Amino acid sequence: MKLAILAVGHKPPAWVAQGCAEYLKRMPRELPLAIVEIKPETRGSKSREQLLAAEKARLLAALNGYGRVVVLDERGDDLSTLRLAERLQGWMRAGGATAFVIGGADGIDEDLKLQADEAIRLSSLTLPHALARLILCEQLYRATSVVRQHPYHREG
Repeated sequence: MKLAILAVGHKPPAWVAQGCAEYLKRMPRELPLAIVEIKPETRGSKSREQLLAAEKARLLAALNGYGRVVVLDERGDDLSTLRLAERLQGWMRAGGATAFVIGGADGIDEDLKLQADEAIRLSSLTLPHALARLILCEQLYRATSVVRQHPYHREG
């Protein structure tokens, strides 16, 4: 099974890229994690709907080959690390590739959210997209460590 984070946005700051690279490197061979950057739509005089529609088209093209789509959304399921690990374990049993979608500055197209298999949120706080990317990388590594009974995550 493979995992990917599809993130709409420009190149993140170096510290985010370095942090993500560290967690990507730590992922086990049987559960590789990749980050796919999706070019955001140029604003100009476009409406929010036009921006989201253009980004949706890019995301759909990048989602080809992923059997499971999980969007990050402020109204998504609020998971603990252990609950994320349980979901990850279920996805691993079911097989197939899983893509996590982080929208751009204007969010994610509503139709794409409805088409997704699941929606989760990382926090009740508003996070910068680059930081959300890093937190998701870390949490996927942490959930993997729980599944593999590695001591990285300590509960209690």
